[in-house]
Amino acid sequence: MLRFPGQGPVTPDDIVIGLLDLAARIDEALAVQALAFGLGSDEIAVRRQIVLRHITYPGARALGATTADGRLVGFVYGMPNDRTHWWSTVVEPYLRSQGSDGWLDDSFVITELHVHPGFQNQGVGRALITTITDSAAQPRSILSAIDTESPARGLYRSLGYEDLARQVLFPSAPKPYAVMGAPLPLRRR
Repeated sequence: MLRFPGQGPVTPDDIVIGLLDLAARIDEALAVQALAFGLGSDEIAVRRQIVLRHITYPGARALGATTADGRLVGFVYGMPNDRTHWWSTVVEPYLRSQGSDGWLDDSFVITELHVHPGFQNQGVGRALITTITDSAAQPRSILSAIDTESPARGLYRSLGYEDLARQVLFPSAPKPYAVMGAPLPLRRR
């Protein structure tokens, strides 16, 4: 069962969704990401530096999903979008070509969302993304996901995200991405 801090006692089977000190638990988070996303040690080393830089940006925040014994099994982090950030500079031409570059303004970007494969399809990812966006001051959210039909893209669509641009190519990424956007609050089931 998913629990949130302050909801009462936690049982051994509960997954608790709450604030995450991502800098302090970076290695655990990246281990989850490596399993969920199939990353090697070289990619993890690069992502470690990126995540540590991102969490210093104004308004950046992270949530974690932990087992009753404190094991991190999922995380999400994001921030208010800034057109000067690397991600925005890459996706902007793709969005502009679709007439959607206005989505880069006044939006909360989901930078990473990953759930350990053993805990997927149990509502953990949904709880993480809806909880982090519920506290966003921005009226909409944007994210990028590998441009293939996947459980992640199905989750995003069920929450109200729609494709804004497809076949977005990031330098050094082996597969194209889709940029998706949704008005906030996200749609519930």
